[in-house]
Amino acid sequence: SHDILVRIFQNRFSLLPPRNSLENIWPAAKLNCRIPVTVLGTPAEEDGGGKIDLLREGAFEGLDVVLMAHPSQEDTTYIPDVAEHDVVVKYHGRASHASAYPWEGVNALDAAVMAYSSLSVLRQQLRPDWRIHGIIKHGGVKPNIIPDYTELEYYLRTPSHRDLATIRAKAEACFRAAAMATGCEVSVLLDNEFYEILRNRTLEDLYEENGKALGMKFITDDSSGSTDFGNVTHSAPGIHPYFYIGSDALNHTEEYTAASGEYEAQFFTLRAAKALAMTAVDVLFSPSVLERVKQEFTEAKLNEERGLRNTPTKEDQVESSNTHTQ
Repeated sequence: SHDILVRIFQNRFSLLPPRNSLENIWPAAKLNCRIPVTVLGTPAEEDGGGKIDLLREGAFEGLDVVLMAHPSQEDTTYIPDVAEHDVVVKYHGRASHASAYPWEGVNALDAAVMAYSSLSVLRQQLRPDWRIHGIIKHGGVKPNIIPDYTELEYYLRTPSHRDLATIRAKAEACFRAAAMATGCEVSVLLDNEFYEILRNRTLEDLYEENGKALGMKFITDDSSGSTDFGNVTHSAPGIHPYFYIGSDALNHTEEYTAASGEYEAQFFTLRAAKALAMTAVDVLFSPSVLERVKQEFTEAKLNEERGLRNTPTKEDQVESSNTHTQ
């Protein structure tokens, strides 16, 4: 259904009112003011993190507000998209014939299975809103050959990026312990850190008001995923609402893919694009609204920094661990 995202942005900016209409709602439009509107194509969400790469390259610098919408099973201004870290783990052992001389082998699959099992046990001690989930991506080639290479891929999620270091340290301990127990070599590859969505309720309220005027019925949804748009909302005020496409099928399923191609989905996509365009107009042509948006963003960033200062450092975590083991 991610093709719908492209249509959202194509429609959103084609729906911004023409200049003569703007002059009726905002006198400053008569002064020949130029307001740049930027459209950024940013592939991927949890996988890859195209927006994070663009952030590093300065693509979002100078933007006052960022707006994006994502298809879902309902209309909602906010879903608690959480922080997330991708981890790829590779074990290297030594191949050998599993029947003739297994003692010559170093079993990389044993390491992968041990790590998988250790993480399953670790979940008992994780906070209720933390998540660890993954797969054994490569587990060997043939049953009669002791695998000399295996690979796992995991997602680590916490409500705030402040806690990613803690959950990462716990998971990495399991990965490395499995290597030590089996005699394998291990490499732990960490990809981009995905931040949680930094809320801006001023923008959310504007979008909801505009959406209701177009017939949207908003609900509150506590389900969560992760998106690289979260990082964007830490650099500029933004919203990431979700919109109904006429189907109750779950995202990332074949049924939802089929539903996103139906004519009905185009109507709902256009409606969400209109709500975003109306929200953009509210912000662009009302200095007081833009000021409220920016003020809320500044306060949210200050609260975030206070939280970071109160978060234990990695050195603190190590010292605490040593204290408990003495």
